[in-house]
Amino acid sequence: MPDMLAIYQMSTKKIIIGVILSGCGNKDGSEIHESVLTMLAIDQLGASSLCFAPNIDQHHVTNHATGKETQEKRNVLVEAARIARGKISPLKEFDARTVDAVIFPGGLGAATTLSNFAYEGASCTVHKDVERVIREMSVLKKPMGALCIAPPLFARVLDKPAITIGNDQTTQSKLESMGAEHKNTVSGEIAIDRKQNLVTSPCYMHNTSIATIAVETKKVVEAIIGLIGKD
Repeated sequence: MPDMLAIYQMSTKKIIIGVILSGCGNKDGSEIHESVLTMLAIDQLGASSLCFAPNIDQHHVTNHATGKETQEKRNVLVEAARIARGKISPLKEFDARTVDAVIFPGGLGAATTLSNFAYEGASCTVHKDVERVIREMSVLKKPMGALCIAPPLFARVLDKPAITIGNDQTTQSKLESMGAEHKNTVSGEIAIDRKQNLVTSPCYMHNTSIATIAVETKKVVEAIIGLIGKD
């Protein structure tokens, strides 16, 4: 594996944003539209992305043609590599010094593999490497973004973050019981917590179009870039 810190130090003129994936597919991993459009926005805005995923089995595997769970086992890193075109590193190798910001796309993998929010709600736990990433970035005051159902990761790890998952009352109440401040948003909107350098958006928490997802992800990336270097 390349020395990620050395790469970062040689590339400090270009913003580097880590993209943390949880597999490949909205029903059991990372939401593909949100992931790809996030990386597209990063590239369009003159930055570079580095992809990471935990090297563990997915919580479950879904046949996306039928919507039914299967008895298969799939590895999160291997599946996420499909989205990253093979350019991906194990999450345990993540070093907050090597990026300027991170973004967690949504998809059910964020709530079943990166955390167990889908099953445990306000009592959820977060994968140890995901928690480490969030805490390291927070200590260094580097911006973080989360899309769709990924914002609960911030609610679990950080102290009273201001986040959004849209306007779903059931999910909102769970986040608020975890200590988060929830900001209602409609499709196409984002929420910014300037105190903790967080940017979140509802994406497919609303029944919306891929065109709207493109707008939202670009807004998230633009806001994150605007927060880089600001305490």
